[in-house]
Amino acid sequence: MTPATDAAQRRTAYLAWIAVCVLWGTTYLGIRIALETVPPALVGGLRFTAAGLLLLAILSARGEAMIAASQWRGLALIGFLTICVGNGGVIWAEQWVPSGIAAVTVATIPFWMIGIDALSRDGDPLSARLVVGLLVGFGGILLLVWRDITAGTVEGHRFLLGILALQVACVGWAIGSAISRRHARSENVLSASAMQMLFGGLFMLAAATVRGEWSHLAFNTRTLIAEIYLTLAGSIVGYSAYTHALRHLPTATVSLYAYANPVIAVVLGAAIAGEPFGPRVVIGSLMVLTGSALVQWREKTRKAAAANGRHAAA
Repeated sequence: MTPATDAAQRRTAYLAWIAVCVLWGTTYLGIRIALETVPPALVGGLRFTAAGLLLLAILSARGEAMIAASQWRGLALIGFLTICVGNGGVIWAEQWVPSGIAAVTVATIPFWMIGIDALSRDGDPLSARLVVGLLVGFGGILLLVWRDITAGTVEGHRFLLGILALQVACVGWAIGSAISRRHARSENVLSASAMQMLFGGLFMLAAATVRGEWSHLAFNTRTLIAEIYLTLAGSIVGYSAYTHALRHLPTATVSLYAYANPVIAVVLGAAIAGEPFGPRVVIGSLMVLTGSALVQWREKTRKAAAANGRHAAA
């Protein structure tokens, strides 16, 4: 690959990353709206199955190569972790957790992504800075949720269940992202994204069938628009952009989308859905983002030191 081609590829990857920052920040409110009439597993199942099939049809019409059947097992695993567990956990949680707070909680993904990377064979060991970042970030989460989970009400217990579901979602997404990053780079990125969405969507439709959600499925104008937006903007464009960025940019850089998403989600949730927005939400959100910044700063410092070492050796 020539330097010019590599530079163009990196520019495209950064544009994809910006799209992820903006689009996924709006999907939290879209999920909240869709849940008004659509059961949770169907919100994700219909969205990702339709997005996967539509993207595969577009790629086929363009004559692009499809993923070989020998790679389906790996893509199914990634789809299960990132779509069914990761996105499905967020959808499940938003039945009881405001969309803005859900987005802030999901901002702990960098903790899990880098923490899981540290546990891998060639990963970096945990440092004191990473531990401090974890403590600060989860302290912010605790500030956000403490009042609700200590209320002793049914709503408080459901809120706690939603927060736990969000952390399971973060772990699933982090593991799936780690596997995706190590997947074969020679495959067509959009085709891989389509297959991951299709497999993840089918897993969620299966869950919806087991839970008997089909009999409760209903749409109105508001929820139909939300579901279409989630399918086109959030899934086809957003997930494909995320997969592309993850292949060509460092994990720490890609995970920075978690900074922008909460800001957009909190503002939209407060402005459109009347969700809570006060000192507690602001301070708790800042703590979570500060914890993420400590984790990211640690990663950037390590990479800068490695680059300086290579320069000195040269």
